[in-house]
Amino acid sequence: MGPFTAKIFRGINRNIVVISLVSFLNDISSEMVYPVVPIFLVAVLNAPVTIVGLIEGIAESTANLLRIFSGYFSDRSGKRKPFMTGGYVLSALSKLVIAAASGWIFVMGGRFLDRFGKGVRTSARDALLTDASQEGYRGKVFGFHRALDTLGAVIGPLMAFFLLTAFRNNLRFIFYLAFIPAAAGVVLLAVFVRDVKRAAGNGTCLSWRLRDVKLSRGFKVFLLASTVFALGNSSDAFIILRAHSLGFGVGTTILAYALFNIVYAVFSFPAGIISDRVGQKKVLLWGFALFALIYFLFGIIDRPVFLWVLFPLYGVYMALTEGIGKAYISLHTKGEFTGTTYGVYQTLTGLAAFPASLAAGFLWRYVSPGAPFIFGTVMALAALVTFGLLRESIAENT
Repeated sequence: MGPFTAKIFRGINRNIVVISLVSFLNDISSEMVYPVVPIFLVAVLNAPVTIVGLIEGIAESTANLLRIFSGYFSDRSGKRKPFMTGGYVLSALSKLVIAAASGWIFVMGGRFLDRFGKGVRTSARDALLTDASQEGYRGKVFGFHRALDTLGAVIGPLMAFFLLTAFRNNLRFIFYLAFIPAAAGVVLLAVFVRDVKRAAGNGTCLSWRLRDVKLSRGFKVFLLASTVFALGNSSDAFIILRAHSLGFGVGTTILAYALFNIVYAVFSFPAGIISDRVGQKKVLLWGFALFALIYFLFGIIDRPVFLWVLFPLYGVYMALTEGIGKAYISLHTKGEFTGTTYGVYQTLTGLAAFPASLAAGFLWRYVSPGAPFIFGTVMALAALVTFGLLRESIAENT
């Protein structure tokens, strides 16, 4: 490894690499399934679009509701790995449930199981990434993890596309195959990931009262803005359905979704490095503004050719917000409450996912397919103003 490469990857240790590889494998599995499920529900199981919104709302809310509990108990036990392992096992099993589904209620059960697993593991995983990294490299660490995670999200849809072509649109077969990389990730996690010893959290009796968890003002401001944002940020299933409604077939939709993930993966690591230099808040504000523009365009376009611009732009937005948001939170948390802080954030923003996706389903059906995106634009602008104007008490590199 040359000096330039060594400098670029400084702060990325073995634990971070292995955790990122586990996420990479899990995302191959998840993204083989995710872009196909909405079409499977509507075209194969004849479920209405409102059911898609219901399923995604329940699934995402379940995941996020659980994160405060997994974060709290991982703080209290001083162990992150058991929560991560259990969560990834549940998500792997969910692929088999969806594959065997004979009606939309079983797909909902599979999505519930998948998101339940995500809820169990995510706060503990993000806390372990924080535990394993130095503060000055947090943007880079979370950007690196997000890049590998999203690289899996690139490979997954492409594998689904080629497998659908090879096996004549046999959607259920894709779901069964998706179990394999998920199971491989569980093995990698069990064998190579190690918990990081911390000074606090070794069975200490932490309080359930949020004021005792010492949430900083900066975190509370970001939490408020993110919750407002989440109320308009419906499931990505609606972006997939929007592409389908504008004339994209199953294969073309999967390719567009893969393009989104390619851009997301390519920009995540550089965005993390930039955020360490200019400040995470500035990058997050850019991301909120870009989202508002993208959703507005999704709402008004009437020709499918524009989707080839919007899907990559959506990938840039994700790179500017997902990993960067977690790095930003890490600057506003105490070590003994790291998992709980992530859990509070993910739970409250996740609770907003249910009404966001449910409202999107009803707006789509009873107003127009573009209406959910206009609503999302308004909420994103409200979040941008909230986050941009409210002052914080922590000194940042801005």
